[in-house]
Amino acid sequence: MAVEQAAGPAKGRTLVRNIGLLLSGDLATPILDADAVLVEDGRIAAIGRGAELAARGPMDLVIDAHGCAVCPGLVDSHVHPVFGDWTPRQNQLGWVESNLHGGVTTMISAGEVHLPGRPKDIVGLKALAITAQRAFFNARPAGVKVLAGAPVLEKGMVESDFAELAAAGVTLLGEVGLGSVKAGYEAREMVAWARKHGIQSTIHTGGPSIPGSGLIDKDTVLEADADIIGHINGGHTSLPEGHVCELCERSSRAIELVHNGNERVAIAAAQAARDLGQMHRVILGTDSPAGSGVQPLGIIRMISLLASLGGIKPELAFAMATGNTARIRNLDAGLIEPGRAADLVFLDRAQHSAGRDLLDSIALGDIPGIGGVMIDGAMRCGRSRNTPPAERVPELLGH
Repeated sequence: MAVEQAAGPAKGRTLVRNIGLLLSGDLATPILDADAVLVEDGRIAAIGRGAELAARGPMDLVIDAHGCAVCPGLVDSHVHPVFGDWTPRQNQLGWVESNLHGGVTTMISAGEVHLPGRPKDIVGLKALAITAQRAFFNARPAGVKVLAGAPVLEKGMVESDFAELAAAGVTLLGEVGLGSVKAGYEAREMVAWARKHGIQSTIHTGGPSIPGSGLIDKDTVLEADADIIGHINGGHTSLPEGHVCELCERSSRAIELVHNGNERVAIAAAQAARDLGQMHRVILGTDSPAGSGVQPLGIIRMISLLASLGGIKPELAFAMATGNTARIRNLDAGLIEPGRAADLVFLDRAQHSAGRDLLDSIALGDIPGIGGVMIDGAMRCGRSRNTPPAERVPELLGH
């Protein structure tokens, strides 16, 4: 179980050259006219042509992409971590590191609800949130950025509790509805307090997922007005498709689609957002670990689902898993642009896919092969053990 102290970004200059396809993560310009990325001290310094960037001076490392594609590190907007790289939900070790092999470089907690004996008194829930925030800030499983410390709302909380949490560094709320606060009017007041103090909220949507949770219907979601409509396609059980599309139309909040939900409704929600001209609101998560286990390829599979059955262009589906989430979640990664964290995924068409190239293979329903993952300028894994083998993989050349 590889949990290591957060050491900060990699130092030095790295040139990634011979990129065959550069996916930006930006819906407006999803494919960049460039074949190289210059990384300095863990951040993207420049994007352009290989010869031009190489002329900027000596490099500490050169990575030859050999024509494979590069996209921003994938962001899982909805996970339920506990401590380190262990999940008691399935008693599994190494689940975060396994997601790294699925191209995920950032995970965002929707509440540490699977902790055995999770405290539900106000002092205890605040203590757990602060502890989780500190622990995952200080140590990264396999280098993956896990943004945790997401308290679940319980009756009796007052505004000063949110002020205290924010002052301690907590920036997230766990899923509204997983605690004793389930009524829309109660949640709305607490969500507003959280927002006032810079804490982002997510609401459970759909039928109950674990004992103690309950149905959160469309009217409750609208009344609570949380920042993110969590697993709008259910986690696992969805609201009726018509109610989900109504939420897309009547709310302006983020639309979160998850792997551990109703796939038919996920497609309907994505298409509703597209038809409304609001695809920028769509973000992707897995809602794992869950009863169906850990899904290391959950985000990649969501991209393939939306592209192959949902009619969403593959490059736009990638943006939903990267840049959209980065902007809604206020992340410094998720986009290929100067100044952003150098979180990159090297990927290509899987060997023997019927697709003629990466994007075509995804549009046909295949998942890509991952040849390497970089976080903050440091290569964290090579060829993925979880994806099918990629046609082309990057090569580290040294200086």
